[in-house]
Amino acid sequence: MNRRTLLGGLFAAASVPALSACASGITTLDNQGTTSGGGSSKGGVTIGTANFTENQVLGYLYAAVLTAAGVRTNVRPNLGTREILIPAIKGGDIDLLPEYQGALLHYLDPKATATEEGEMQNALTVALPAGLQVLPYGMAEDSDAFVVTRETAKKYGLASLADLKKQNGKLVIGAAPEVKKRQVGVVGLKDVYGVEFKEFKSLDSSGPLVKGALKKGDVDVANLFTTDTDIQANDWVVLTDPENLIPGQHVVPLIADRKADSAVRKALARLGNVLTTAQLTELNRQVDKDKKDPEDVANAYAKQHGLA
Repeated sequence: MNRRTLLGGLFAAASVPALSACASGITTLDNQGTTSGGGSSKGGVTIGTANFTENQVLGYLYAAVLTAAGVRTNVRPNLGTREILIPAIKGGDIDLLPEYQGALLHYLDPKATATEEGEMQNALTVALPAGLQVLPYGMAEDSDAFVVTRETAKKYGLASLADLKKQNGKLVIGAAPEVKKRQVGVVGLKDVYGVEFKEFKSLDSSGPLVKGALKKGDVDVANLFTTDTDIQANDWVVLTDPENLIPGQHVVPLIADRKADSAVRKALARLGNVLTTAQLTELNRQVDKDKKDPEDVANAYAKQHGLA
């Protein structure tokens, strides 16, 4: 079986919830540790996305601005976690991914300590495999959050992640399967805060399964994304992070050198300079609550803001 056939099978089997998402910054073409390469987008750019709403919206936004710049695009949504996506971009099955600074850095280097945007951008440049680069990060950010209901917060006296230690062995956490083994997850909560849970329930990435479980009381703590409008709508409590376990999570394009020409770089930088966290949150709401198609939502935003 050749590599492309094998990877195609992995894509088809990728029902695992997507990467933990991650969190303002200035997008410029300078001073972010990127390199100008000899790549070319003349043959088109294939954009991959993880299988959660926001990453799909970002993928279609990338497609909209690149198409407006004269670059032919193809979007392959819902491909899975970084364990699938990173090999895919390295191998040439996709060329471009919407990523998140801190989450990507911790995937590549679990011992990374950088938390400031510029430091993380430089650290990513060092940690990335040969042939890949991060382009300038945007203003929009989406961080991981550990959330409890208002009732649970009152019952156990929970305001911060540090407070969870007082309930060691008593609470159930729900999250995407990969969160069990990630630093920004169960591993880091134990290492940094000394937290141990009664049980880990494998659910989805800030999706209907984990949010439904939190509402029903099947889990006490849920790993959600800060751009999830259900947090405010349900009056859920985001536990603070006094030890800065969760790094900054600006949206950042991850691209193969082979496609990173000036047309691509300039188009994605324009988007990064326009898209805000509040706007990204609203786009998520339109898909999750209004049940609009992610591609339609992205195209409408791009046209409204003069990006397409």
